[in-house]
Amino acid sequence: MTSTADHLTTIDQLCVRDFPAQRTADGRVESGPGFHVAGLRVSEDFWDADLSRVEEVLEEFEAELGALGQVLTLRWGVPDILDLTDSLERSAMGEPVPPPLDTLCGYVPELRVWRVDGRWVGLGIGQGDRELPFQLLVAIGEEGTI
Repeated sequence: MTSTADHLTTIDQLCVRDFPAQRTADGRVESGPGFHVAGLRVSEDFWDADLSRVEEVLEEFEAELGALGQVLTLRWGVPDILDLTDSLERSAMGEPVPPPLDTLCGYVPELRVWRVDGRWVGLGIGQGDRELPFQLLVAIGEEGTI
């Protein structure tokens, strides 16, 4: 299991990392023009799991999100909440959605978003489908892209 300190180190590194000219993936970090997305923690999958196990893991992830969110709030102030439903609907209708929201909206319902030094930092929990792992993730993008 990773710690809040590990998560903060990853976030701090990504906040200062240059954005690449083309989409790339390096381990748990996907980057592209104007964004980085990193899986801070990924659970096991739930193909054969009972509902109580899924709920237990979700509670763990929500607690971890809450703890990390409190630290970032102390650092940067109260976050905005970005509901990704509109992005998902636009994507489903074939309308353009800017990266990384184009990918995130398929499995992350909302992000807590802080604005920091010309960038935004979003934190959320995602799960692509009931059988797939939960992910605690951070997304960082250029200001003006959300």
